[in-house]
Amino acid sequence: MRTQVAIIGAGPAGLLLGHLLRAEGIDCVVLERQTGDYVLGRIRAGVLEQVTVGLMERLGLDARLKAEGLVEEGFNLADGERLIRIDVAGLTGKTVVVYGQTEITRDLMDAAPSRGLEVIYGVDDVALHDIESEAPYVTYRKDGTEHRIDARFIAGCDGFHGPSRKAIPASVAREYERVYPFGWLGILADVPPCNHELIYANHERGFALASMRSHTRSRYYVDVPLTEKIEDWSDERIWDELAIRLGPDAAAHITRGPAIEKSIAPLRSYVFEPMRYGSLLLCGDAAHIVPPTGAKGLNLAASDVHYAAEALTGFFRRSDRDAVAGYSAKALARVWKAERFSWSLTKLMHRFPDDGPFERAMQVAELDYIASSKAAQTSIAENYVGLPV
Repeated sequence: MRTQVAIIGAGPAGLLLGHLLRAEGIDCVVLERQTGDYVLGRIRAGVLEQVTVGLMERLGLDARLKAEGLVEEGFNLADGERLIRIDVAGLTGKTVVVYGQTEITRDLMDAAPSRGLEVIYGVDDVALHDIESEAPYVTYRKDGTEHRIDARFIAGCDGFHGPSRKAIPASVAREYERVYPFGWLGILADVPPCNHELIYANHERGFALASMRSHTRSRYYVDVPLTEKIEDWSDERIWDELAIRLGPDAAAHITRGPAIEKSIAPLRSYVFEPMRYGSLLLCGDAAHIVPPTGAKGLNLAASDVHYAAEALTGFFRRSDRDAVAGYSAKALARVWKAERFSWSLTKLMHRFPDDGPFERAMQVAELDYIASSKAAQTSIAENYVGLPV
């Protein structure tokens, strides 16, 4: 098989890039290791910045997003005694939309056949070859038979554990990583949210987050040591802990219910440079990971895809090589700003095991400053709603 762009990974990044390229008449094929049902079964975040919403609008795939998404004009920081509301709309003139990543993926998957986007699910042994050249190719196995796709470019949208990043020689690679000493224990339940806006809470017992997927489905988190096991956390124990950490006002409005899904996700900050090597471009988790504090993961992937689609369209439509050459620097400039925001919010709202009285006093002082400073709130709002692409 021959195509212009071979895309590895059929999560939202790979599908979004495929749709954007097909909209420009560029041939591409998407390869995915898992089945489509497995991809849709992955529970992920769902706070969408303007860049992500804008790409779905551009593709004309935003009908369900507009009908079902919850427009959020602000969010809250809780310090155990008060809610500090960040008026995102008032401070920036922009909003975010709560719409699950699973739903974005479903919209992109459902539209693929009619848009001429070929997605091949259930492939094994994906390998990248000759990526330093202008004639790279991908090999894979499907139903026991080996296949080959020749392309002009390969887009690695295959996540942290995929083969794309590993194909870049170690001699040119730089990795930056911070592993956090806790994970987020999450519970998803079909109950109304306790607040119409998200609450990030810093409590002496640890961090908590109250969020939602819809008016009738809620997503809550508490941070726990990495040694904790999910089977030791009954639904009732999680609800009890949330009621304590979120504070009495939020607790009074919590509706308890059976968990649809429970899991513990480790937290890390990670950046890989460069995001382009030869004819390979990396997008999303293949190149960077952010802690979920601040909801930047999917949105960073969307901004990568925006830059990658722009660069590849320029190459194929105008023979513009400069945009491809500059892709890594352009994408990383935004990546590092998002990493900074996610790291700073994580540091502010969590109790780290090695922190002492001084670190706690700094958190209190920072929250006091944010509560009394429009400038501080504006900075947070600008980063939360998403920096320009």
